[in-house]
Amino acid sequence: MSRVLTALKPTNILHIGNYFGAIEPFLQQQKTGDTNFLFIADYHSITIPQDPDELRKNIFFATAAYLAAGVNPEKTTLFQQSHISEHTELAWILNCVASMGEVERMTQYKDKARNKGESVSVGLFDYPVLMAADILLYDTEIVPVGEDQKQHVELARDLAERFNNRFGQTFVIPKPVIRESGARIMGLDDPEKKMSKSAPTDKNYISLMDDEATVLKKIKSAITDSEGTIVYREHRKGIANMMTIYSLLTGESMIEIEKTFEGKGYGDFKIALAAKVSEFLTPLQEKIQTLLQDENHLHRTLEIGAQKARAIAAKKMIEVRKKIGIA
Repeated sequence: MSRVLTALKPTNILHIGNYFGAIEPFLQQQKTGDTNFLFIADYHSITIPQDPDELRKNIFFATAAYLAAGVNPEKTTLFQQSHISEHTELAWILNCVASMGEVERMTQYKDKARNKGESVSVGLFDYPVLMAADILLYDTEIVPVGEDQKQHVELARDLAERFNNRFGQTFVIPKPVIRESGARIMGLDDPEKKMSKSAPTDKNYISLMDDEATVLKKIKSAITDSEGTIVYREHRKGIANMMTIYSLLTGESMIEIEKTFEGKGYGDFKIALAAKVSEFLTPLQEKIQTLLQDENHLHRTLEIGAQKARAIAAKKMIEVRKKIGIA
């Protein structure tokens, strides 16, 4: 049995890229009998300005979405990051182990900080170290991540090894696991870039809460090419991305999809894809809406998870404090 940990920032927009890149792989992992940790990364979310009332709503929405998707609190420790103070305590200690150079090399920071000058928050710069603390605090062995987060898990590995070499064996060295297909769903309006809720337009993504008409409109407007055939080729990024989504929803291989749509054009394929997406989303949306009607239940679920996580985190921090000489 392995310890598995993953997280998503709380937002009112979770899209199918989030689902297939992070949530669905975690649900598969939950079936294995491993020890699973899943948390709402609210401290990570405040690296950019947040409206407090919206943030509170988004935390409940994320919790409802996880539960609706199939996260089982009896099999998975589901909690809110800020409820465990050891996350930030360990992050500070790891800050004193990390170097400026290796944190500056994080490509996510470079992308998000571009053209912002000195207005970029220290938190945005430093969040990979907090992510390392999130991972190492629970002796995590497996971290299911999207391709763009692999570098951050590698930083966690480096910091764990450096700490262990300096203070003695303390942290498990985590391993990033990236699914071979679907780890990087691309934007509908720009298949060169990853699907993102922070994209300039909502035509980029399909939200888990988009209704049938919205899904159809977005997919009909998705970028393709001039070839017009439903054939998977990596260089044909627009149709390749939509075929990937279709495959994830149906379990069909690319060859099977090509046979299904042989002789048909983009119009037929897009209508069929939109139908598959809505067929997947509708029952999920109904479960989310039902769960959101009982915030007390969501709060209790998070608190029970926090109690479980806190016991493990507190034990690890006792060890860390002793190792570095402050206890």
